[in-house]
Formats: sequence, structure tokens, C-alpha cells
Amino acid sequence: MLPDPHFKGWAKPGPIPPGLAAVGTEGVAATETLDAISGYFRLFQLRDGHRFSTDDLLVAWYGTSWCPTARTALDLGSGIGTVGMICAWRLPGARFVTVEAQSESVALAQKSARHNGLTERYEIREGDFREPGILRADERFDLITGSPPYFPPDAGVQSGHPQRLACRFELRGDIADYCSTAGKHLAPGGLFACVFPFEPAQLARVEAGARAAELAIIRQRPVVFREGEPPLVALFGMMRAHDLPEGLRGQTWTEPPLIIRTRRGEIHPEYSAVKLAIGFPP
Repeated sequence: MLPDPHFKGWAKPGPIPPGLAAVGTEGVAATETLDAISGYFRLFQLRDGHRFSTDDLLVAWYGTSWCPTARTALDLGSGIGTVGMICAWRLPGARFVTVEAQSESVALAQKSARHNGLTERYEIREGDFREPGILRADERFDLITGSPPYFPPDAGVQSGHPQRLACRFELRGDIADYCSTAGKHLAPGGLFACVFPFEPAQLARVEAGARAAELAIIRQRPVVFREGEPPLVALFGMMRAHDLPEGLRGQTWTEPPLIIRTRRGEIHPEYSAVKLAIGFPP
């Protein structure tokens, strides 16, 4: 028997995955949790490892919002599969390739893909996306997504858990590597969507990475986590520069900030609408 389709008055949208209908929570190890992500889709996570973040949700929403007809998609540094799973829920006809170097995260993503009935159109590759052979030279994707780590290895206090460490620190590539790989594997007219800090020095790194990869940042949206505070991160949408008219290659449309919480700490109405769009409880 399936669970009640409502959660706190909200009706879950989308398909019923075979894992939910057949086995419920069977197969969840004591060290794992199985959590709602998009509609009835669920995600396996370690209780004490890396957990999905607001950044992940926003990258998936932004990429699929501005590339809604993608037939092929690639998620770089895919971790436990959060971004890819949400994108797969929003793009039911698309085929996916994800690349992740940590075997523990790959195993969790594989369990989630089976649970959500995605295995026929969702390929998970284990390895560093910078390594030759992980992606074939001729592979092209309409949509590429990435939620890169933000900090060099010697910056800040590092977590002892390898999952968390790799998600925060640039152990296997930085924003320039993400841009470089995206530039090589975007299909004509395709979009690369990512998230990165918005403060000046970090923004300069995004711009330099895009420029070196011959990508044009066509739009960016700052994200304010509490109304009245400065934006900490931004979402970026990039295209191959030579796919654009010359006059547009140096133009970036900066959208109004997306506010996550109001001054009173409540979820902002627009962010509630974003979560509804990805099948996540508002």
C-alpha cells in the first residue's frame, strides 16, 4: 500500500517510483536515510555524511528552468545524485550521465536511481571528470550542471568525513575545471548551470573560468539567504560564446536576487514556488 500522497496539506506530484511501490524503505542501511527529494522520488544519504543542500536544489531548478527541452544532460561532480535526480524528475524524457569520484557517493546514487526507476536513462560513472576517458571527446549534452566546491584545500577547517570534505574543498578540480569540461561537452545552444559564491574575488574566478573555456555568462541570479543581507552565492547560466551573436558574448543579465527567507525567518513566497516547481515540499 502506498503512503498518503499528502504531506502537511501538500499533494505530491509526479510518477510513483517502483522502489516506493514495491519495497518501501527496504534496503536502507542503519548508516543511511531515505529522504524525499522531488515528488515521490527519494534519495539515499548517509546519516553522518554529506547531505543535500539548498545549493543543489537551486542548481537543478535553474538549469531545468532555462533549458526545459534538454534531451541529454550531464551532472559534474554529482555526489550522491541530488542535482541529477531532481533534473531527471523535471526532464522525464532526457537521458543522463553523471560523474562522481567517490565510490561511497556513487553507491548511494545507484541505489537512488534504482529506487526511482531511472536506471534505463541514467548512467552513473565513477571517476574524476578531468580524467581522459571518463567523458568521450564526442559526447555532447544539452544541459550540464555542477555544484562545485568553493574553497582551496588549505582554506578553513576541513571535515574529517571524506564526503563532506570533497563537497567543500577543491580536491578534484575547481570552478575553472567545471567550466572547461562544460565548454568541451556542451551541445550547440546548450546551457551550463552552476552555483558559486558571489563575493567579488569568487565572482572573478567564475568569470575567468568561463572566459578561459570560451563560455559566455548569459545570466546570473544572486541568492540571499535572509532578506536584508547581502547575497552569498549566485546561480550562473552559461553558453558557448561562439553559439551567440558577437554582441551578446560579453553581456550578462543579472536577475533580481532570489530570497530564501524573509526578515522574520519564514520561507520566502518565491522560494516556496521554486520548491513546488521541483516537487519539493514548500
